[in-house]
Amino acid sequence: MADSSNNQPKTLNFNVGVLGHVDSGKTSLARALSSTASTAAFDKNPQSRERGITLDLGFSSFTVDLPEKLSQESGSHGYENLQFTLVDCPGHASLIRTIIGGAQIIDLMMLVVDVVKGVQTQTAECLLIGELTCPRMVVVLNKTDLLPPSKRQSAIDKMTKRLHKTLENTKFKDCPVIAVAAKPGGPEAPETEEPEGVPELIELLKSQTYLPHRDPGGDLLMAVDHCFSIRGQGTVMTGTILQGALAVNDTVEIPVLKVTKKVKSIQMFRRPVAGAMQGDRVGVCVTQFDPKLLERGLVCTPGSLRTLHAALISVRKIGYFKGSLATRSKLHITVGHETVMARVTFFGLPPQQTPPPASHPTPLDTPFSFDREYFYQDEYVIGQRETPGAGPDEEQWALLEFERPVTCPSLCLVIGSKLDTDIHANACRLAFQGRLLEGFEEKSYAESTLPRLHIYKSKHKEGQVERVTDDYTVIGRNLFKKETNMQLFVGLKVTLSTGEAGVIEGGFGQSGKFKIRVPGGLSLETKQLLASSSKKKGKGGAKGEPAKEEEVKGDSQPISINLRFKRYIFDPNKKMVQS
Repeated sequence: MADSSNNQPKTLNFNVGVLGHVDSGKTSLARALSSTASTAAFDKNPQSRERGITLDLGFSSFTVDLPEKLSQESGSHGYENLQFTLVDCPGHASLIRTIIGGAQIIDLMMLVVDVVKGVQTQTAECLLIGELTCPRMVVVLNKTDLLPPSKRQSAIDKMTKRLHKTLENTKFKDCPVIAVAAKPGGPEAPETEEPEGVPELIELLKSQTYLPHRDPGGDLLMAVDHCFSIRGQGTVMTGTILQGALAVNDTVEIPVLKVTKKVKSIQMFRRPVAGAMQGDRVGVCVTQFDPKLLERGLVCTPGSLRTLHAALISVRKIGYFKGSLATRSKLHITVGHETVMARVTFFGLPPQQTPPPASHPTPLDTPFSFDREYFYQDEYVIGQRETPGAGPDEEQWALLEFERPVTCPSLCLVIGSKLDTDIHANACRLAFQGRLLEGFEEKSYAESTLPRLHIYKSKHKEGQVERVTDDYTVIGRNLFKKETNMQLFVGLKVTLSTGEAGVIEGGFGQSGKFKIRVPGGLSLETKQLLASSSKKKGKGGAKGEPAKEEEVKGDSQPISINLRFKRYIFDPNKKMVQS
């Protein structure tokens, strides 16, 4: 939002994420497209200069006249120019968190593919991130100068066809594909070499723009990607406003550091402005703040963000992820603008309550209810979603216990990944997506809040009837260990394999045996069965003979005792519950 006081034309900012495999030429493409580079552009980091790859979200921009269709759409806003802000996302594997962190502000994704190599593992991961976070995409086939001129067009056509095939089951199925050479001759070539296909790409980008939904209302949330000091001015934080609006003299909070600062001035691409709103790239100047304390992170309306030790999220597995997702395992969780390790516990609805698979999956941001019972899962349960055209996975949730507290807005996107997988392995490392539904701010959440979460495990123990003492009582064995505290189990219901229902009355002797009362009495068949098996016990015989006798008398199987109960995993008293 430009400052009208100095009569500058009003500019619409449109964020284009530049994603792709490492070395696909993303930064060269951004450089070829850009005229005005913001402070973060083209990677000033010496470490990445040496390696020639992007380590951090780089930003640069160029401005064009507002396309006709947009000026009709934006009548009331009075925009005159369209500024493309290119968010150059790193393709380097371990930096996937940066992409996810930046993805929430991207209006259009530009997927850069090396025309010679085609789609690679990271290209596929970028596609997935795009599907989760972005409404539109353009594919740019780069490095066409590496193809021999005689075969160039046929190679481009072939790769375009292949890409359309790859994309046909995604939401980008008919997206445009364009071929360019952003840096003919490669990184070492002299700067005099003109890029090829870039004016056409700019026209394509203009045709793909739309009026993004920008809402100045609500709390301010700004993602800061760089922080540096300017002598005599103060400290400048550059970043993108994810929600809300910001004006000079506003007070903002840096929640990670629990400090508030007053906004001294705001710039958009080196021009001073009085205010800015959702979607804008800004530099915000504050005083008396050490830039070393904040390289990247969030700035917000004071008090609007929460710092969480644990969270409940909705979960949906990402189809391309090949491994299983086990409870108690640790994954990289990207939430808000941070990536942190967390221990994950999966749970779902009790088996009998699972709703029939609908044709539409339940929205991930459906509110969470503490009033329901949930069923503990050893791992994420794959529904029928894996087979194309079938119903969705059942509703599932996860408890995330973070290794260090994270600061984030509620309902934000959560992505779980296994970033420690070998980056050269041909495997997708993004494991699941979801939304943050409930957050726990107290450090002692395990004692204070988790007991409200009714997640249970079904337990089943089996023992045998040893003998009958009268028509209403039997003695059982092998259900408990010798050292078990039998008092905990007194009064629990059991069933015999012959159908009678009984109640555990207490221990019997010292060896873990116990007494069962059968209120309805034992049936005649059960008593006969018990009598015949105890007689049989008394019969000796030569070695190997009893086995023969068992084969003949198949009806003398021991009578088993079944004990079933539920135990809530966060119940501090570890009570056993029977319905």
